[in-house]
Amino acid sequence: MNTVQAIYEDGVFRPIGQVELPEKTTVEFEPRVLESRQTTAMLEAFEILSHSFDSGQTDLAARHNEHQP
Repeated sequence: MNTVQAIYEDGVFRPIGQVELPEKTTVEFEPRVLESRQTTAMLEAFEILSHSFDSGQTDLAARHNEHQP
């Protein structure tokens, strides 16, 4: 069997790709954290997005037309 990559969410390991095993097969593995570029990019994006929630502005759409010519 090839290596299976998975994401850990809500207490469950979810395989990223197809896994060729019969349903309800018991397996044993040792998780090894992989730092992928995509994961790093997503974390950076979430960090940037989190700043807008701390801005105190609750409705940015209300100010949409302020800078229109």
